[in-house]
Amino acid sequence: MVAFPSAAVSTWGGAVVFLNVLLTRLGLPIPAVPILLFAGSAIAAGTLSFWPILLAAVLGALIGDGTWFAAGRIYGRNLIAALSRISPVVDSRLDSARSLFERFGVPLVSISKFVPGLGLITPPLMGTTAVDTRIYAVWDLVGALAWATFWLLGGAAAERQLHMLLAVVRAHGGTVIDVLLAAALIYLLYRLQQRRRLVDADSASDSQATAASRGWRRIMPRKILDARPATSAGEAPRPLPGALALDPHSPEQVDGALLAYDMVIYCICPDSATAVEITRRMRLNGYTRIRALRGGLDAWQRRGFPVEPSESVDDATKGRRAPASHAEAGGTVTLRGFAPRRGKGAWTGP
Repeated sequence: MVAFPSAAVSTWGGAVVFLNVLLTRLGLPIPAVPILLFAGSAIAAGTLSFWPILLAAVLGALIGDGTWFAAGRIYGRNLIAALSRISPVVDSRLDSARSLFERFGVPLVSISKFVPGLGLITPPLMGTTAVDTRIYAVWDLVGALAWATFWLLGGAAAERQLHMLLAVVRAHGGTVIDVLLAAALIYLLYRLQQRRRLVDADSASDSQATAASRGWRRIMPRKILDARPATSAGEAPRPLPGALALDPHSPEQVDGALLAYDMVIYCICPDSATAVEITRRMRLNGYTRIRALRGGLDAWQRRGFPVEPSESVDDATKGRRAPASHAEAGGTVTLRGFAPRRGKGAWTGP
């Protein structure tokens, strides 16, 4: 299938797969899928054996993921913040990873490799939590096996098409190396374009949010509203001290007494979309002293505000249930719905 001796392919095929997957999982901007596809076609042609190649791919993935997990366990949120500053792609996927983790827990590890951009941020993010290392390793192994098997079998199924592609390339004086280099170049250009797009979007968002955030950059808001979904907020402690639960889908009304307070709304959705939407609607209803927390917990901590230690993951992995509500944890108020319009019975404050 390739313009190399069969003995060379058989001897070095596993090493190439291992090195390629390892470097990809460590974060280098090189694709692993083309190598796995060509390895799968070589398996179908009888040049390579399935099990050694699968073992090489899984081992490379586990070592790369384990390195990031250990780094997250050692350096914590500082590592996540550094990765977000270095790569806008990582920063854009961070809220998604947190949201999915709070909804589905550790099994997220097994499917993250199939989602572009999510596979790199998940291992260090898991390292910053209290997830048991053994539980993480099991789910990572399941995910690596499924991911590598999928692409190897895909390459085996497409062996005829890949052979035809290589025949055309050889007819023009090329080799399989040229195909792989072209795939890597296309992938790199895609990553650069994605990075530029995210940088432009972040710059626009920052310029729009500067004036709105200037008033509470150094003064902690008096009230914090937690707009996380009930499936995650009800099973995890409040990461922000004193946060009040807010159900945006409830028909009930927010207490009009909150008009007198500076407030911030927190959520775990990508780009803080839920918090932004709730803020917009509450401002239309007269709550002018409310803002969305953009940037999540990292932005909150950068302003020097406190967060509660996260212990819910460790409790969940050991079968213990965290407090089901803020009231159980010592809070006394749960907010519901959106704000009533001023002039229709809402309290307007002093």
